[in-house]
Amino acid sequence: MLQLSEALEIEFKNIVSKEDFHAMTAFFSISEEDFHLQKNHYFDTNTFALKNSGCALRIRKKANQFELTFKQPVEAGVLETNQMISEREAAAMIKNGYLPSGEVQELLTARTPAIDCVEFLGSLTTKRAEMPYKDGTLMFDHSFYLKKEDFEIEYEVNDAQRGKEVFLDLLKQLEIPLCPAVSKPLRFWRAKQADH
Repeated sequence: MLQLSEALEIEFKNIVSKEDFHAMTAFFSISEEDFHLQKNHYFDTNTFALKNSGCALRIRKKANQFELTFKQPVEAGVLETNQMISEREAAAMIKNGYLPSGEVQELLTARTPAIDCVEFLGSLTTKRAEMPYKDGTLMFDHSFYLKKEDFEIEYEVNDAQRGKEVFLDLLKQLEIPLCPAVSKPLRFWRAKQADH
């Protein structure tokens, strides 16, 4: 049975230095035990149709669960459609690019009618800790991909205006330079392009 969910994602992201990342985790009493691993496997067509239209397609492995996610831009943020898939379906998609049947496949074919399969681009692993903070969720991400690593603070909220104020106030309070981050899929794609 398919498990589906759809959510509007409103988040603010900031790239930080390793030193500022550790200063922030110390400030919020985040310990090494608070971090958990998640692995994102990214996909696109051979013409990068998804990236070129501002979309992203990934499988995220957390613990022993696999979640297929399609992200597409909307006026207020990013619309995220999630579908739980089996380990077998995830392996087939990574190996052969075959999309499991379900809502994600339907959305993709509606957007890009010629799409019948996608290509596996590579993986990004993130050590993440998260905590509630002023009507939102604050996330501390240390990511590894293509011989690179980066440190990022994300703040996910329901109210964009209030969330932006809270996030900017936090950075100012902790004297963290403002360095808005592009999404992980786009950072991964840029690193992959730089490798070629």
